[in-house]
Amino acid sequence: MQDINDIFLASNKSKGKRPYFFEDPAVERVLNITMAIAMEHAVTRERLDTIERLLADKGILSQSEINAYEPDKTAADQRQRWHAEYISRILRIIQQELEALEYPEKNQDIEEIAEELGNS
Repeated sequence: MQDINDIFLASNKSKGKRPYFFEDPAVERVLNITMAIAMEHAVTRERLDTIERLLADKGILSQSEINAYEPDKTAADQRQRWHAEYISRILRIIQQELEALEYPEKNQDIEEIAEELGNS
């Protein structure tokens, strides 16, 4: 299995300041995490529904067979890897805020970058 820092990869972000909609940063973080989970879940649910309907329509697999499935070691390892990547995406907002505290020079907004370029 490849050794990749999932949280580092999930921390890619747009330049500039993040828009906030609530006064309490904790509420904002919870909202962002909740929305990330909701989007991931909606996409997954649609794809799963499509696959299950196609399989049932073609008589390939029934709902009871899907429910009874037990993954082997390879499948279990792949699922565990996916879970790590998923959690990293969900907690991306927290990672970005930690990085902003640790490396404030990397958190310039677009106006600051333009000013620096103009002074070069």
